[in-house]
Amino acid sequence: MRREVGRLSVVLALSISASLIAGCAAPVARDERPASAAGGAVVGAAVIEAKPARDWRAGGMVAAANPWAVEAGLEVLRAGGSAVDAAVAVQAVLGLVEPQSSGIGGGAFLVHYDARSGDVVTFDGREVAPQGATPGMFLDDTGKPLTFPVAVRSGRAVGVPGVVSMLGMAHREFGRLPWSRPWQPAIRLAERGFPVSPRLNELIGSALARDALLPAGRAYLTVEGRADGRTPHPVGASLRNPEYARTLRSIATRGARAFYSGGIAEAIVAGAASEPMSGSLSLADLAAYRPARLEPICSGYRVYLVCGMRPPSSGGIAVLSVLGTLENFDMSSMGPATVAGWHHLIEAQRLAYADRDKYVADDRLVAVPLAGLTDKDYLRSRAALVSPSRAMAVVEAGKPPGAPSRGRDATAEVPGTSHFVVVDRMGNVVSMTTTVESLFGSQRFVAGFFLNNQLTDFSFRPVDDRGEAIANAVAPGKKPRSSMSPTLVFRDGAFELAVGSPGGNAIIAYVAKTLVGMLDWGLTPQQAVDLPNVIARGPVVVETARIDPAVVEALKGMGHVFRDGRGEGSGLHAVRVTADGRLQGAADPRREGRAVAVP
Repeated sequence: MRREVGRLSVVLALSISASLIAGCAAPVARDERPASAAGGAVVGAAVIEAKPARDWRAGGMVAAANPWAVEAGLEVLRAGGSAVDAAVAVQAVLGLVEPQSSGIGGGAFLVHYDARSGDVVTFDGREVAPQGATPGMFLDDTGKPLTFPVAVRSGRAVGVPGVVSMLGMAHREFGRLPWSRPWQPAIRLAERGFPVSPRLNELIGSALARDALLPAGRAYLTVEGRADGRTPHPVGASLRNPEYARTLRSIATRGARAFYSGGIAEAIVAGAASEPMSGSLSLADLAAYRPARLEPICSGYRVYLVCGMRPPSSGGIAVLSVLGTLENFDMSSMGPATVAGWHHLIEAQRLAYADRDKYVADDRLVAVPLAGLTDKDYLRSRAALVSPSRAMAVVEAGKPPGAPSRGRDATAEVPGTSHFVVVDRMGNVVSMTTTVESLFGSQRFVAGFFLNNQLTDFSFRPVDDRGEAIANAVAPGKKPRSSMSPTLVFRDGAFELAVGSPGGNAIIAYVAKTLVGMLDWGLTPQQAVDLPNVIARGPVVVETARIDPAVVEALKGMGHVFRDGRGEGSGLHAVRVTADGRLQGAADPRREGRAVAVP
């Protein structure tokens, strides 16, 4: 029997039209936040009709940003573990082998599909501002915002880490192996050593060149005994982290709460309290941390149902906004080689970012017009602003149903983070995006891992120039807005694909173009991931090495303004089910990942 989700189960047999999906009532979410009024999206429970729409021939797959993390996930799947078990193993290894991007000192969002029940749920492991946080803590003595590099390396930037607790919550519900088992690959690797990858070597060098490592992290990441302390471990060198192994062993044996009390918690608090600009994070803040089990935000896109994260992530809303705008155009007739295809994708992004920037924040503390932002009629009105031949001169946030008055956003967001996808042999799926925010987070290295600088995802200014309150301003106990967009897609009652990416606020653009590539342009997951990255939050940033220069020139002729540069670095990973039940994976060639199936 299918179990009830939240207070209301919404059963979706995904062959129904998008208009019917838009009419589904919105239930109350599992964390008891009142749902928004029904409109353009299923903003509460989503139970997919769990039927064997395809012959399931897959033994499972892991797609992640580092081969060691992929192998850890595969090891757990081969041992009979679930997708969540493998996710624990992947995250533990990623925190060791690419500490610049994610780790147990940071946070994450996870979207899970249970193939047996058809239940889609999400887990929010976002960091939380300590109770000592203040609205002006990122302002200097004159009331001006701190520069971003100064804020990043300050203790004020450190939020309560959430990923360990979140994984514990997910494992209690969906784990098959004992909690201690998935941590073992990372413990072994930390004790024995792992080879430094080219990307890790390069990013250590980049951090050192910008003086972006504090002493403990510099000592760990550089060659011992060199007087200047500025020589990164060379590519292929074996790097051991016994302190990390001890931390993981404590978590594995004592449970997730071991991270939030005792010696590990004391090390975290001491790290946040260290100079420069010590923060207010306390043992009480750590002890009080709880992850959240939330309903997804889902909406129809042509014959598909797309599900993602709700706030405090803006990713689910913004991706659905892009798709809901593009649904009003025949994108399949345009194609990835056409000027028209990229023009419409750019304009849809600009509209979605404008709304996201103004309205989305932690909806436990700020009213967010969740349903209004993805309402089909509202997005149709936004699509009507798009000309087929000219770029919009100015893009302003719209007025979606239920929208409150908000100040103009003043949030910076850097392109760090990591993403991975796991599918197990039962057809359960995890799409998880995980981060410590900036390069090596706040640069504070404690107990074998780096602490996040996630609170710099807040607006540094609490109000705009007109005195209007900014939705994403700092507040005690508040979660900073994120762009992380782990996404699941369904068709005809069955799982179709999972995708996500790192990349700061560009994540929304990366995920949207990959979905359009697969769902509209008929590309394989790898072909869609390989498409050029084109980000249009302000001036358009384009990956010039991957796009036809003639397309760029034509877009300029339509009035699109481009910013100089090579584009930004995605880390897209995706898995899709073929018609015969096999798995197709994709790993972003811009990083060092792989997508590997269980034999």
